[in-house]
Amino acid sequence: MDVAAVFRAEHGRAVAVLTRVFGDLEIAEDAVQDAFAAAVEKWPESGVPPSPAGWIITTARNRAIDRLRREAARADKQAEAALLQAQTAPEPVDGPEEGAVQDDRLRLIFTCCHPALALNVRVALTLRMLGGLTTPEIARAFLVPEPTMAQRLVRAKAKIRNANIPYRVPYEADLPERVRGVLAVVYLIFNEGYAASSGPTLVRDELAAEAIRLGRLLVDLMPDEPEVVGLLALMLLQHSRRPARTTTDGNLIRLSDQDRTRWDQTLIDEGQDLVRRCLRRNRPGPYQLQAAINAVHADARTVQDTDWPQILQLYNHLLTLEPTPVVALNRAVALAEVEGPAAALTVIDQLDLAPYYLFHAIRADLLTQLDRRDEAATAYTTALTLTTNEAEQHFLRTRLADLQ
Repeated sequence: MDVAAVFRAEHGRAVAVLTRVFGDLEIAEDAVQDAFAAAVEKWPESGVPPSPAGWIITTARNRAIDRLRREAARADKQAEAALLQAQTAPEPVDGPEEGAVQDDRLRLIFTCCHPALALNVRVALTLRMLGGLTTPEIARAFLVPEPTMAQRLVRAKAKIRNANIPYRVPYEADLPERVRGVLAVVYLIFNEGYAASSGPTLVRDELAAEAIRLGRLLVDLMPDEPEVVGLLALMLLQHSRRPARTTTDGNLIRLSDQDRTRWDQTLIDEGQDLVRRCLRRNRPGPYQLQAAINAVHADARTVQDTDWPQILQLYNHLLTLEPTPVVALNRAVALAEVEGPAAALTVIDQLDLAPYYLFHAIRADLLTQLDRRDEAATAYTTALTLTTNEAEQHFLRTRLADLQ
């Protein structure tokens, strides 16, 4: 395991633990960054320690305390407060947290998802702090310029500090107003694990696993909230396809071409049980509907057995609850299966999704089906410029080569 792998696996937890220690999000993040910088220098010579996460947390805490002592000597009130909290906080331990309310990462999500922050800022900040995503990765997820996202993150951390937003899971009465942002964060962490926005591999298993772990904690915390249950079902059903989504050398395999015998039936069974649990409550929401769509896919033994009319009907319902261009784009894929590529292309060409690589990739596929090969090649070329994930780039190049 190298430093980069430890960063991907442990950054979020380290920031969460240090936020509890210092009571300040910015100090925690800076301390963790310092610790990973130290690891880059020391580990190649000394070797990776037996407990990499424990080394990072301890090093970050010690370096931050040293820094705060220097700043407190200059009468920095913020440094004095953080130093006092660190000196009275329990020593951070390298081990599993006990229960949802004890989970540092869950506390960090609720801290970042305080209603005093705008929803998109809550989600972006938590992805940065907990998911370990870079600012460019988050900017791509929100389809905004990188400097814009950087400014939002700086302002959000300052607001949490200045408003003394507490680092804790809120009281039960406060949970409903937080849950929308929390679910959005967990699903975006999962999405970055399911299809990484950059890098050599399609999947980041550690992020997908962390999102599912957080989803289970949220279900334990809010078992009567159907959208919480729906999100866990959605992630389990999507993650069940993980073994079939890439070739042995990491190349992307489309859903229609996957070997469905390789899908994880245990995850499918659990996800479908949760979908049925949601249906009994009869309070449909966006995550529940997306889970139901994935449950229909999981029911089909072959791609030809897929009940596309039912999927289209579910997308129609989803679009009424969440009328976004991305939902409309996904609905168009189902529409193509039911009414043909021309009908789907008519819908897609009305969407404002120019910065989104999947918009151009799906459009290229529909144009190929309509034998409009030159236009398809142009769309694939545009899609290639909009993704920095190497597995997706390889897939798009292959499709482009097939056209030519």
